[in-house]
Amino acid sequence: MSATGLDAAAGEPDPRVVELAHQVLALARTGETALLTQALDVGVPRDLSDPQGNSLLMLAAYHGHAAATRLLAERGADVDRLNDRGQSPLAGAVFKGEDEVVRVLLTHGADPDLGTPSARDAAVVFGRPELVPPPDDPTGPPPGTNHA
Repeated sequence: MSATGLDAAAGEPDPRVVELAHQVLALARTGETALLTQALDVGVPRDLSDPQGNSLLMLAAYHGHAAATRLLAERGADVDRLNDRGQSPLAGAVFKGEDEVVRVLLTHGADPDLGTPSARDAAVVFGRPELVPPPDDPTGPPPGTNHA
């Protein structure tokens, strides 16, 4: 294996690097914030994604892990990064009814109108329009956020 993690002969990633990526994605999926912090500290990309385009933040958000979602957002992960199906982390959190994750994402600037379906549309469909502030809401974000 080369220093880049690629098998020079085949131009393919070394299977050990692929396994490491799978392990880090699992940390986000299971909300293991302390180990995820260590992985980011040693250089794992904050927007690492699985083959379906689900980023670490998407996996943490979808599975309801507010602390891991907050960590990733604070480390600069893209809160609006869509997966390959055009879904946003915010819409995933709304779909799963993860109120605290929704607040974390909105606090970090997630766009409620991004993706298909958008988080705003998902909130209406699931009877939870209060999760996402109305467009151009002069009163600001939902209670419990400090979204600027």
